[in-house]
Amino acid sequence: MILEGCPPRLELDVKEIQSELDRRRPGQSKITSPRKELDQVEILSGLIDNKTLGTPIAMVVRNKDHRPSDYKEMEIAFRPSHADGTYQFKYGIQAPSGGGRASARETIGRVAAGAIAKQLLLKSFDTEILAWVRRIHDIEAEINPANVSFDDVEGNIVRCPHPGSAQLMKDRIEDLSREGDSCGGVIECVVRNPPVGLGMPVFDKLEADLAKAVMSLPATKGFEIGSGFEGTLLKGSQHNDAFISSQDGRLKTSTNNSGGIQGGISNGEPILIRVAFKPTATIRKAQQTIDSSGNPITLEAKGRHDPCVLPRAVPMVEAMVALVLADHLLRQHGQCNLLKD
Repeated sequence: MILEGCPPRLELDVKEIQSELDRRRPGQSKITSPRKELDQVEILSGLIDNKTLGTPIAMVVRNKDHRPSDYKEMEIAFRPSHADGTYQFKYGIQAPSGGGRASARETIGRVAAGAIAKQLLLKSFDTEILAWVRRIHDIEAEINPANVSFDDVEGNIVRCPHPGSAQLMKDRIEDLSREGDSCGGVIECVVRNPPVGLGMPVFDKLEADLAKAVMSLPATKGFEIGSGFEGTLLKGSQHNDAFISSQDGRLKTSTNNSGGIQGGISNGEPILIRVAFKPTATIRKAQQTIDSSGNPITLEAKGRHDPCVLPRAVPMVEAMVALVLADHLLRQHGQCNLLKD
């Protein structure tokens, strides 16, 4: 992973980078992939005495527990709803093991980079980015985003801050895993104390860039911000966020149906998004598919795959949100802070 554009003289806590990777790594619980990867990060450039130089920051994480033999059968069989078929037809060749660029293994770089972006935002504006599992399959937790803490999220292996719902979710994942099946769900993410003015009016609206970033994660199928699709059921008089007076002169609204972004630009209210993840495509249940020659074949996938990607996807969502906000923060300062009255 190479991160470019990070401001110089930012003092980094390298342990925080490793901590974020630990939240993402496989083998952390019985409801995730049983692969045993320590995912130890090595920083190769861009730092001296834990301070950024302003030059590219290069980091590497080495695979240890890989088993290419688990994917032999998949070299000729296209996994349903996986990238095998589209990659083959697009490129005419693909990585022989693990899905290549379609593997969630590539998200290591995103999480490592996002850990740096998080520290930049926290130290610059006291901005906190926190995500959690809101729904697994058809089990949804009632959660007030204003009250969720990091300890609440990390308090169970599902990463759902509602303990009762978390237990039901865990049981559902384990039941489906025993059947050789998988499930998806929804991750919710809040940004507290976001800088005001991030985002551009038309082509680089903040919510558009957030959507593109999180929808580039593996297995994502939906994006909402603020009231999302539920907002379409309201009238304008119900949905509008009325501006109210504030002591510090900042924008303040009585409600937050906009999810912290209006006209493509952050207004300082908490940014709230939700991301839908599909069920894991690689399952042990027998499925009908075709081989690379187009012949029908039955596939029972082997290997070590997550029955549900959501618990490990929580730090991935946080990372992508952090990277988008950091990019827009630098753009905002470059455009609007150069010429001052």
